[in-house]
Amino acid sequence: TLEIAKIYLAAGIDPKKSTIFIQSQVSEHSELAWILNTITGMSELRKMTQFKDKGGDANENVGVGLFDYPVLMAADILLYDTEVVPVGEDQKQHVELARDLAKRFNHKFGETFIVPKVFIREEGMRVMGLDNPEKKMSKSAESAYNRIELLDDAETIRKKIKKAVTDSGSEIEYSDGKPALKNLINIYASFSGKTAKEIVGMYKGKGYGDFKAELAEVVIGFLEPFQQRFNALSDEEVLGILRDGAEKVGGVAWKKLHQVKEKVGFIV
Repeated sequence: TLEIAKIYLAAGIDPKKSTIFIQSQVSEHSELAWILNTITGMSELRKMTQFKDKGGDANENVGVGLFDYPVLMAADILLYDTEVVPVGEDQKQHVELARDLAKRFNHKFGETFIVPKVFIREEGMRVMGLDNPEKKMSKSAESAYNRIELLDDAETIRKKIKKAVTDSGSEIEYSDGKPALKNLINIYASFSGKTAKEIVGMYKGKGYGDFKAELAEVVIGFLEPFQQRFNALSDEEVLGILRDGAEKVGGVAWKKLHQVKEKVGFIV
């Protein structure tokens, strides 16, 4: 948790403009989730991709928490009257559930929640794995060579990109026929600010080796200032920011939950 908070801050999130806090320190999240459970259908949660990917009903080892966590995510969103939720394509389903629950609650108990909108930024939003261009890059992938981690050192990044899967042939081109290379070019574009067309032009007549070596240096150069900011943050400083954040949102969360409890008929 502390590392994630440091990553947020090092990436440029300003705690003076954005509130960062630990969800478990604001109990209203879990309270609202429990209330939302009463208007959520089992069939809705069975459709959730994460649950199905873990084996769903067929896997007896899947916990209730995995089955129900999309409702907690909906509570995270609705508790603060969120208007727009920026997500990747794979999280759109969860925001849609939050929208459905907001509409359902409003219809049953009266206007209470804002129905949030989904915002998806297409470019660079879905980065595929270095070891398999058919599957997304993920921190939960079994192989560390699937991904570049924000805190990877320079040598690790060079090694991972050197081992990245490429397509047959040696020409640098951006096409669906070369999904592995297309993915690497997309990464290059995201980190350098250049277009795919510009990158292809830069490597005309060159091979995969040159391209990969220079891609690694682009990634390293981009991440270096971020890693310096990360290393400069002390645990004490970040814990203070998290405590201030929880205190700041606590009143907002309590007010909304109090409104919800009144609407459903709780004695408050």
